[in-house]
Amino acid sequence: MIFLILQLLFLTACVSGTFVVNVTQTFYQAEENQNITLEWTFSTRTDTNFSSISTICHLFNKKLISILFELHEGVETRVSQDPEFTERLQWDKDVLTEGRLTFHVSRLRTKDSGFYVCDIHTSDGSSSKNCWLNVTAAKELEPQRPTESPQPESLRGLWLIVGVSALLVLFVSMACIFLIRYKRRTHNAAIHTGNLSEKQTIRTYISPSESEHEVRHSNI
Repeated sequence: MIFLILQLLFLTACVSGTFVVNVTQTFYQAEENQNITLEWTFSTRTDTNFSSISTICHLFNKKLISILFELHEGVETRVSQDPEFTERLQWDKDVLTEGRLTFHVSRLRTKDSGFYVCDIHTSDGSSSKNCWLNVTAAKELEPQRPTESPQPESLRGLWLIVGVSALLVLFVSMACIFLIRYKRRTHNAAIHTGNLSEKQTIRTYISPSESEHEVRHSNI
């Protein structure tokens, strides 16, 4: 397989005369089920006609060598064509005499990957050129998941959390209010106790004087 490809490349480089065959692209990348256009160009003259053109195109891949297209003196023959391309390959007859060999391949498959080589013969000479096509598997699109509506159980759990949080906030608030009131009462009671102590001290301080005054009065 590798030997055949190298031989084709060698023959492509050894072009005789002025007859030249080229490809519009040396590498093609596509996905499975897509369509693609492959094109070869070759030198022609103003008097070039269908009967002076013959070509045979092959596909070389890892598993096999198949005939893609065959044209003998302007007449297409499908006797040796690979059945895989019978319905999927179309070519443009109108541009052949202009020096363009164009293939339209539809519904690509991964096994279409490989070297495509066309050997073109005219009255001016013959030559070949190859290009590479790589077909990858189509990407599978993941189906979009529908938006799930909240389940009743999850809503119940949410309301339960909200209710417990509200009760906790209320409990903490009431505890703070009770603590503040308790501190105020304790503070007021302490102030009241202090005032009573001061009054008793004043009375105790005044009592001896009053007693002395009463004694003096009794002596008179």
